[in-house]
Amino acid sequence: MSQVVFRADPSHVVLRPFTPADNPFPSRDVPQPRTALVVDRVSALPPATVKLELNKLKAQLAKRHSQVDMLLERRFYAAISPSGSDHTLSDEQVQLIGGYLLEEYAVEAAALFNPSITIHPDQTDLPAKSIRVLLTLRAVGEGHVSSIVFRVGTVGPGGKVWFEAPAEQLVSAKSSPIPGGGRDDPAIRFECGPDPDLSRFVLFPVAPGHRRGLEDLRLTRFIEDDGSVVYYGTYTGVAPDAIRQELMRTVDFRTFDLVPLEGRYAHTKGMALFPRRVGGYFAMLGRQDHENIWLLTSNDLYRWNRGEVIIKPRWPWEFIQIGVCGPPIEIDEGWLVITHGVGTIRSYSLGACLLDKDDPSKVLARTEEPILTPMEGERDGYVPNVIYSCGALVHDGWLILPHGVADTYATVTTMKVADLLARMR
Repeated sequence: MSQVVFRADPSHVVLRPFTPADNPFPSRDVPQPRTALVVDRVSALPPATVKLELNKLKAQLAKRHSQVDMLLERRFYAAISPSGSDHTLSDEQVQLIGGYLLEEYAVEAAALFNPSITIHPDQTDLPAKSIRVLLTLRAVGEGHVSSIVFRVGTVGPGGKVWFEAPAEQLVSAKSSPIPGGGRDDPAIRFECGPDPDLSRFVLFPVAPGHRRGLEDLRLTRFIEDDGSVVYYGTYTGVAPDAIRQELMRTVDFRTFDLVPLEGRYAHTKGMALFPRRVGGYFAMLGRQDHENIWLLTSNDLYRWNRGEVIIKPRWPWEFIQIGVCGPPIEIDEGWLVITHGVGTIRSYSLGACLLDKDDPSKVLARTEEPILTPMEGERDGYVPNVIYSCGALVHDGWLILPHGVADTYATVTTMKVADLLARMR
């Protein structure tokens, strides 16, 4: 076990839209929507009072947020004047009204867990035999709403891992529907801007299909047949009454497209994309029946209709269910897959299996015993008795396995790949 620990920090906040609740007894004095009253009240203030109140607001926000003027104005135009031209308010009035229609949200006030890891797109200025990595974490705040946050680190020889301190101020991405989506709940584009520190970014749920959160991102560094690289991430979009699997796409971790998956096998959790085509097809592992690991294949990255069960629960620690943690890792011996199993008292433990490189429906070996299981001192938390991961990687012969503990915090375990393979049968 490494000394790397990621814990929730309630000071990491974003500004999210706030709309006063509608009056259940509308009248001439309290019309609908109530935001109109906010506009009227600010408009009636003397300019000196507007300036005073705005300065107080900006001083309150300055240490916790960047680009405050832009955020205040963006909220006003989204809520009050989408066309941008049908008002006669001053810039200071616009910003103050925007301040009344925002609230701070602590994205990781409750928990920080279920990490995924991939190779960072920037590999410059590193020590010898080291790689820069990017970690994503599921951050949970008030109301059990989940967001995606980032950490940047380095993996050196011998499985040594260290991570940079995250930025103090978060940048909430600008969201917009992707043109031509043609859906009642369209795909979403997040734009985070040019900031070089990826730990500043947070992907906060904004679409109707995400009202309850963006959960358990599984990052895949995907290499196309022509050698080009794109990053994909499967995750669960949680609405108040439904869940569905969706796919994030990015090439630079500054602009992200979030697109719902379609097909017979898309309305579930825990799907993980292979890092390249297999036999000419896109391939995924998942847990479509909530019990077994499935292999899915498709010639359409966004539609999944073909699949088969390849791994079933076999040992007591996985009798309730077995599922995939993160994307398969290609090594010389085959596809290395980290799995999770659920046993007595709903305890989640981690294991591993090895799939044939050319035909991943063939299981070559599995771990009979867990490689990680809840231990005393790690069992208690937001959800007791859970060890869980959403992705790992291999570097210099070492498995780098970040994982959540009790759905509360995250840490990193490292082990030699050769030792792991030796434990399989």
